[in-house]
Amino acid sequence: MSLLEFGLLTLAGLGAGLIGSIAGLASLISYPALLATGLSPVAANVTNTVALVLSGVGAVSASRPELTGQRDRLVRLGAAGLLGGVTGAVLLLLTPAAAFERLVPFLIAGASVAILVQRPPRELAAGGTAAGQRHRVHWGLVLGTFGASVYAGYFGAAAGVVLLAMYLLVTGEGVPRSNALKNVVLGLANGVAAVGYAFFADVAWLAALPLAIGFLLGGRLGPRVVRRVPQTLLRRLIAVAGLALAVHLGLDAFD
Repeated sequence: MSLLEFGLLTLAGLGAGLIGSIAGLASLISYPALLATGLSPVAANVTNTVALVLSGVGAVSASRPELTGQRDRLVRLGAAGLLGGVTGAVLLLLTPAAAFERLVPFLIAGASVAILVQRPPRELAAGGTAAGQRHRVHWGLVLGTFGASVYAGYFGAAAGVVLLAMYLLVTGEGVPRSNALKNVVLGLANGVAAVGYAFFADVAWLAALPLAIGFLLGGRLGPRVVRRVPQTLLRRLIAVAGLALAVHLGLDAFD
């Protein structure tokens, strides 16, 4: 790996970690950055998941005030995140590389469309509060967390978007507290999947290192700016870029 590639992956990790801790969109930036270094789709995916562990560490370590009073949720939803991450990792390891390469464009396109049509986070939070769901943990939310975590362990682009939307709507908490909860669950799902990939998959460690450094820095910054950054325009720009990436990868995969 050249010094230029090392620097570019660090910058990509910084931007992805920052955006991921705010909006759950890290992989839509870091995954194509890894592809640009010449990694195969499967190698880029497992390397990205391993590096994402430090994004979770950074985001969670900076979110302690928002996590206060959420212990019951953390226990139940964290367990669902762990089980889902394991399941997703096993599915990826059992999926043929060619099949995964053809599936990725549809996963990215679906994630991008979900970003475009999702209601703004503050509207979701208001809807959850109006419904009187605060401080309750529904089994439906646990199952939803498990499903999103399976996807996070398998590929993960925009899994955080799904989790954040669920937590805002069901718990009725505000954006900062729901985002902190999302960061913990997503960090657990990515972490347990990363352990499996480290032992059973072809991780590009030289690429994972600079990406992880950027993820850690970006993850630490994210919770501090989550109250100040206008997310609507950012989401739309990333969604459009994601659709363009899906078309590009689709043309390559089905050529």
